[in-house]
Amino acid sequence: MSADRPDLSPLIDHALLDPHQGSTAIRQCCEEARHFGFAGVCVASRWVDSAREHLPREGKGPSPSLIAVVGFPFGAVPPAVKQAEAEAAAAAGADELDVVPDFGSLADRRSTPIHDELAAICELGLPVKVILEVGRLDPEALALLVEISIDAGARFLKTGSGFGPAVTVEQVQHLRELARGRAAIKASGGIADLNHALALVEAGATRLGTSRGVALAQALRS
Repeated sequence: MSADRPDLSPLIDHALLDPHQGSTAIRQCCEEARHFGFAGVCVASRWVDSAREHLPREGKGPSPSLIAVVGFPFGAVPPAVKQAEAEAAAAAGADELDVVPDFGSLADRRSTPIHDELAAICELGLPVKVILEVGRLDPEALALLVEISIDAGARFLKTGSGFGPAVTVEQVQHLRELARGRAAIKASGGIADLNHALALVEAGATRLGTSRGVALAQALRS
């Protein structure tokens, strides 16, 4: 690894969100995260209990955080359902929650339902990242959602679900400007190239959500 390049491993949330993968892939994802020293492993809430078995909180050295997505990928479920999913993930052993907000209320510019839903999940006490889908929101909607998320208690603002276009440096920079140091930035979506990943970190991302963490870590060490 070059001395002038940051080590990306402690910034990577190793994601396995393909619904067609099963327990073998979950185990492999966790083992990879532990081997490379990734920040976290990000899985569907259905897999939290299984992943927890492979990410012991006690043992030799630090273990990656276990991250569950909530309301993923669209956020278009009733608040009670989203709350129940968040509570179930927390009870199963999640350390952090990546939450998709109520985009329907955002389209109608109704702040209160979005805030109340996010605040209730934040009250569970786990660090919450709000998935903003930056590439699909107009500037007014994005600015509003950032303020709602921070006011509700979110620790991170996440650029997207990872199922849309690749995240850009400009999006991270803009999100950082909107956050004004009140929340950290997680970049997610199409991060497959080492130079792209490094540029996102330079732009202000402190977490990188990607399913290609192993390839990035290996490229950095080559």
